[in-house]
Amino acid sequence: MFLPRLLAGLLLAGGTILSAAAQSTRVLPYLQRISGTQTLAGQHNKEPNAEPTKWTDFIYKTTGRYPALWSGDFLFQQENIDNRWKMIKQARRQYRKGAVVNLMWHACPPTSGEPCQWDPGLLNQLLTDAQWQELTTDGTQLNQAWKVRMDDIARYLQYLEDKNVEVLFRPLHEMNQGKFWWGGRPGPNGTARLYQITHDYLTTTKGLTNLIWVWDMQDMSRDFAAYNPGPQYWDVFAFDVYDQGYNQSWYDYILPIVGSKPIAIGECATLPTPEVLAQQPRWTFFMAWAELVQEKNSVDAIRRLYTDPRVLTREELPKR
Repeated sequence: MFLPRLLAGLLLAGGTILSAAAQSTRVLPYLQRISGTQTLAGQHNKEPNAEPTKWTDFIYKTTGRYPALWSGDFLFQQENIDNRWKMIKQARRQYRKGAVVNLMWHACPPTSGEPCQWDPGLLNQLLTDAQWQELTTDGTQLNQAWKVRMDDIARYLQYLEDKNVEVLFRPLHEMNQGKFWWGGRPGPNGTARLYQITHDYLTTTKGLTNLIWVWDMQDMSRDFAAYNPGPQYWDVFAFDVYDQGYNQSWYDYILPIVGSKPIAIGECATLPTPEVLAQQPRWTFFMAWAELVQEKNSVDAIRRLYTDPRVLTREELPKR
């Protein structure tokens, strides 16, 4: 039943494969196809990387269905760094089963090495303006440190490319969240510039072609245009909902900024309701955040969402 819909999403009139900036022939064209009509159910799996399906399995136990989108995280603590390969190989397994794969990178500050802490560390270990300038200036010490960090991450992404796995890649997420060391810097030389540098290094210098680039913002400030790295740098826009993000005014605010590209609820604590998805039909996926799916949602709410006709689960996607 689902296969014809998938193939329709991959083909243009005349049967030619749709190509995109990310060189995606499966995932991105499919998101473009379902935009406005259907939404993929998604679930993030955070700590521990030793159990990379922990919260996906919770969804299955709760609903009898698997999320259509599986998400993993490179993370930053030593035990999770040690298990990055386990997480990456699970990404390959999920993709072969038909899931869309999303990867996040909670990168430690370039002013310190790995591992690092959450707070201070990822949070509240901000770079000075001089350090930021050094980071975004090619060839400087901090710039080189960031490239070395990307070299390491590229090994895992290259493995997935070699296994023909397309990845929704979401680095430097929640750009307008000023507590993150990378966030809260609007303008062309701010967070958007570091995103551009990251994109260009991984795609041009490292030659990765399997990444579908996700630009991500949070429902905390309406200054998205000041963080936009440019349409040539991202394929999907993701919106993280932790406050009033389901309010229709946010949806109406986002659409003129992102245009016709796919949009998604990149993270959420409280899941969207079927009514929200009906009123805001362009969300191509939602992704519940790890343990918050259990803490912030009732079993009835989760089951109701997962059985909504608009919402697609992994069972409806063909194995690859």
